Amino acid sequence: MFERILVVCTGNICRSPVAAALLQARMPGKSIATAGLGAREGEGVSPRARELAEAEGRDVANILSRHVARQLDKVMLREADMVLVMTEGQRRAVGEMLPAALGKTMLFGRWLDNPEIGDPYGKSVEAYTHVHAQLVKAARAWEGKL
Repeated sequence: MFERILVVCTGNICRSPVAAALLQARMPGKSIATAGLGAREGEGVSPRARELAEAEGRDVANILSRHVARQLDKVMLREADMVLVMTEGQRRAVGEMLPAALGKTMLFGRWLDNPEIGDPYGKSVEAYTHVHAQLVKAARAWEGKL
């Protein structure tokens, strides 16, 4: 079914790597990759996002320790069975990049009351904490659906 999942955000250093690590820790048999629409290529996970995510357990921490941000491209979109994005704007951007990918692109927060997950980059600790809680809830919700 959905074996190759691509998780996308803007910089690929906060939301998408944490979301992917949360999914990967829950579903070790899946191939879960990440990319950014405006990636901060070569960077690791934002220290605040990483600190919050490491509290989720050793598996999540190990996955995040290997993360290196990369730019989204059409090949990644073609190869993915499903693309999970954080905002409707990102969903539209994926569709503009590769119209055929739009049908397999959904919001990571689809099952939450507020399905859009904002970018905490450069914001307060409270913003990171709020986004992290959304990512955890969304990953739990996807676990039973993938």
